Amino acid sequence: MREILGRRRMTRSSLRNAALTCATRWHWPVLPGASIRLNGGHGPTAPSLAPGSPTPGSPETTPTDLTTDLTAGCSCGDPECVVPGAHPLDPVLLAATTDARMVDWWWTRRPDASLLLATGAATRAGRAPCALSLPAAAGRAALAEFDRLGVRVGPVIAMPTRYALLVRPYELAELGELLYAQDRVPSSLRFHGDGGYAALPPTPAATGGVHWVRPPEAEPAAAVAEPVARPGTEPSAAPGRKPVGSAPWLPRMETLVETLIEASTETPDTGSRLAY
Repeated sequence: MREILGRRRMTRSSLRNAALTCATRWHWPVLPGASIRLNGGHGPTAPSLAPGSPTPGSPETTPTDLTTDLTAGCSCGDPECVVPGAHPLDPVLLAATTDARMVDWWWTRRPDASLLLATGAATRAGRAPCALSLPAAAGRAALAEFDRLGVRVGPVIAMPTRYALLVRPYELAELGELLYAQDRVPSSLRFHGDGGYAALPPTPAATGGVHWVRPPEAEPAAAVAEPVARPGTEPSAAPGRKPVGSAPWLPRMETLVETLIEASTETPDTGSRLAY
């Protein structure tokens, strides 16, 4: 029992630390979502950390690092919840923030809460990443094709039944033009833009943890090089300049869409009831 409680504290700490990393280092607006409860609401699960796993709080947490009871339910209380432990609850999605004090208070108060990214939301540093999600089998096929073509992808998240690829923020009109040019866009391929959300690692889930397939990587050095400072000024004083390495590199949505559509088309659609 003592060992289980120790592991639970480590997992809770990893959620808080990951939330602070997203909010303060990467400038991604986050918020706590629903959490997992044993047997539909009789206390939090007891996730376990595998031997040799990354340090708690590392964004590179893997599926073996975080597991949950298969009988777990969602803290929202809905026995038919389609995304147990991985959706907004209280506060609402619009409350997402990059404020370190707010993030720290949230996860200190609710250490088991899932970690959610408000996709496409505006922040002082710009806009949050958007996401493209598809069935896990299609996601694996798409990544293999990107590797074969030499196309660089950004952060990729694996959920129990789906993959999500984070991309640079895009406008709805831009997305519409791209999709209009396609013969068919399968319903299993979903787009998470402004007003949407994505669960981030190390969020627990009722059928397995959320983890990075491709962890976030820094911007290329040339893209974040220090600007030449004017005499009498410091480089950091340049107006509107982001700190070096402030956020992970993200691909443009249009470089990935066609391959994702092809991979999704070749994978059977499991229907509109989205598990994750």
